[in-house]
Amino acid sequence: MISNEEGEFLIKLARSSLESYLKDKIILEVPEDTPDNLKEEMGVFVTLNKNEQLRGCIGYPEPVKPLVNAVIEVAIQSAIQDPRFPPVSPGELNDIHVEVSVLTKPELIEVDKPAEYLEKIGIGTDGLIVEGCSGRGLLLPQVAVEWQWNVEEFLANTCRKAGLNVDCWLEQDTRIYKFQGQIFNE
Repeated sequence: MISNEEGEFLIKLARSSLESYLKDKIILEVPEDTPDNLKEEMGVFVTLNKNEQLRGCIGYPEPVKPLVNAVIEVAIQSAIQDPRFPPVSPGELNDIHVEVSVLTKPELIEVDKPAEYLEKIGIGTDGLIVEGCSGRGLLLPQVAVEWQWNVEEFLANTCRKAGLNVDCWLEQDTRIYKFQGQIFNE
């Protein structure tokens, strides 16, 4: 997907976007020295951690806009629009650790029986999206590793994130997608 140097570029861009917006309410323009590869449409999430605790995480699971533009947007949104947390203040910036996850396009996991999901999902490799009739939830690949979940627990927690019953992944009308991600950290 993208190189380590390009990942480093995205991390610095996310950090600069946060600082520029939180301190001066300025949204950065796309830098002139942006590598061409980062102008392609890709899914991305920016995760903010403070003292090793989640402080904000927002992104685009689908490739809906150029990666560089998406990073600028979701870095700011992670800081000020994650409904689980109050907005990040400029005084917190030194304690915030930035992570950028660049995603592949989600693909529907096709199964005849729901038990087959257990064989088709890789912990630490795949992220999940669960869609039911009344909700949609996403968990990044690193979440299952951080929480030391097995595949069944990963599915249940993605269902919970969607606002659905934890066993909704066993229902025939539930759709489950997987994607992979490259993770870059400060």
